Amino acid sequence: QLQLVESGGGLVQPGGSLRLSCAASGFTLDYYAIGWFRQAPGKEREGVSCISSSGGRTNYADSVKGRFTISRDNAKNTVYLQMNSLKPEDTAVYYCAAELRQYCTMRYLEVWGQGTLVTVSS
Repeated sequence: QLQLVESGGGLVQPGGSLRLSCAASGFTLDYYAIGWFRQAPGKEREGVSCISSSGGRTNYADSVKGRFTISRDNAKNTVYLQMNSLKPEDTAVYYCAAELRQYCTMRYLEVWGQGTLVTVSS
């Protein structure tokens, strides 16, 4: 069974940091581009960041550029999202998803995780 499991969410104060992890089981991430998405209460899901299968290409939503960093460790079958300078508007459920492509399209996502909640509040 192909699964992605996110972890690392929680409650953090504005200006703080969190690192999310997305671990795969049942398949290897080597050939998959991985995207991070988020959905805030009452809002549509939005793409946050994506990383190519090799890790050589990354992209970010304007709202997180300069604050978030996506990375991957294929040896550990895991992708990370380092989130710094967090703001209350970053509060959302964060999901990772995999597409069997070298480069990100953020469209043909075949496997989704269950999500991890990030709450930014004082």
